[in-house]
Amino acid sequence: MNTSLPIIGPGIGESQRRLLELMKRAGECTLAELEAGFELSRETLRIHLKSLAAQGLVERSGVQRAGPGRPHVLYRLTPNGEALFPRREGALLRELATFLLEKGRRELLEEFFADRLGRKRLELETRVAGLEGRERLERVAEILSEDGFLAEVADTTEGPRLRLSHCPIQDLVAISDLPCRYELALIEGLLGGRPDREEFMPAGSHACVYSISSARTKRRGASPSIPSGKRSA
Repeated sequence: MNTSLPIIGPGIGESQRRLLELMKRAGECTLAELEAGFELSRETLRIHLKSLAAQGLVERSGVQRAGPGRPHVLYRLTPNGEALFPRREGALLRELATFLLEKGRRELLEEFFADRLGRKRLELETRVAGLEGRERLERVAEILSEDGFLAEVADTTEGPRLRLSHCPIQDLVAISDLPCRYELALIEGLLGGRPDREEFMPAGSHACVYSISSARTKRRGASPSIPSGKRSA
């Protein structure tokens, strides 16, 4: 019976895949423990560990002392290494959102996204405070990229554009307009003005692109608009 998980990642050979899986199962392990589970030599294992460490997938986590002699180095997966293993949160959230919508409980989703918007504003407003113009726009792109949107500031003949090339919440976007509306409200709050959406991934574009010509430096005491029930296109 094969109980292995399909590790997602380019350039990872079979031996390295097995190494990653063994470390995932063990949590932490020494080179000797890895050697016991493989037909490979210790030197070959060192080479694989060095390669995985260079890719940011494995790191040293400490040492293990067991009696006299030199302590054994412990290895573990980094967060990037953990991320190679499949996750199902998106599918589960989509099922949950679908269930609520089918049961006529859209207001619960509205309440959730409104609460999330408020918390994100409080968390992020200090990171854009005092910034204006291009500097503020670059900071907003940085913040959105940290959330998985692969954001950048693109220069065009008509002025800068905020371009989001990935949607990390596409499972939810596929069944409801709420995530897009509240993310737009968050962007509005960070920019200090409402941007104009020129391209939209759910409409078939390769990216969501915003013109920031209408955005302004946030005035003291000003609040971005709260999304209404109407879908923003």
